Amino acid sequence: MSTSNIQTLAKETIELQAKAIANLVESVNDDFEQAVKLIYNCKGRVVITGIGKSAIIANKIVATMNSTGTPAIFMHAADAIHGDLGNIQQDDVVICISKSGNTPEIKVLIPLLKNFKNPLIAITGNKTSFLGTQANHVLNSYVSKEACPNNLAPTTSTTAQLVMGDALAVALLNLRGFTSQDFARYHPGGALGKALYLRVSDLIAQNEKPQVSPEASIKEVIVEISEKMLGVTAVIDKTEVIGVITDGDLRRMLKNNDDFAHLKAKDIMSASPKTISHDAMAVDALEVLEANDISQIIALKNTTYAGVVHIHNLVKEGII
Repeated sequence: MSTSNIQTLAKETIELQAKAIANLVESVNDDFEQAVKLIYNCKGRVVITGIGKSAIIANKIVATMNSTGTPAIFMHAADAIHGDLGNIQQDDVVICISKSGNTPEIKVLIPLLKNFKNPLIAITGNKTSFLGTQANHVLNSYVSKEACPNNLAPTTSTTAQLVMGDALAVALLNLRGFTSQDFARYHPGGALGKALYLRVSDLIAQNEKPQVSPEASIKEVIVEISEKMLGVTAVIDKTEVIGVITDGDLRRMLKNNDDFAHLKAKDIMSASPKTISHDAMAVDALEVLEANDISQIIALKNTTYAGVVHIHNLVKEGII
């Protein structure tokens, strides 16, 4: 296969799936709305099951729901009839995913699920299938053709299932009034979660707090910057930050002065430095650093010097 043919086939695959997904808009109907309300009002969890590639999609939908405020668990359709049906509790809602809705495992499983009397939602490409006719609500994920050239390997159909699951999850999170703060609670360990909850106060707690008086000698300034290892020191007059001195300021001072023994901190500081509240989000500090092409920013608690945020703090936390 030539390079041009490879690219053509890849583009055709993407276009075919894009059209199939666009057609799913017609499948969002009253049944979809009732399914969303059923899940929203249930007192239990959402148990999502499937087999083969549909099981993989089920796992992803479970992960999306759990991270957006809808408790969900995965139950493999084959394992369900060998003991895993015990996962289903009285108040749970079951979602079964199957392209054909007629696979042998699904035909065995559905009557057993009906015995539990839990509401059943089907995500299937065949509304008249065994699954489709037995479900309380059917979310139609029909596609006319798989992207696979042989029209066999689940490609477009699994994409459609995934998108239908995402549509469910997004509708539910909106009903729940799920906010970015809620999202952060469920993602505390990742960079995404940190971007939503990490504050400047969390960052400055990791650092020393360099500061000198306006009358400090250049030697004292150098020692303070060196010992605190942040490449900067605040210049404090009583409790007010009146300036900062960076290692860049020191280099410029050395370049412009052969004799600096008489100089004080106030002579070489940069007045009116950029500052940020200690309550601000870490991502806000990043925006200020990037906008001003600087590596450090002074944090204030009200008007009092609280510490320094260095860009390395943001790198360490995965914000950058």
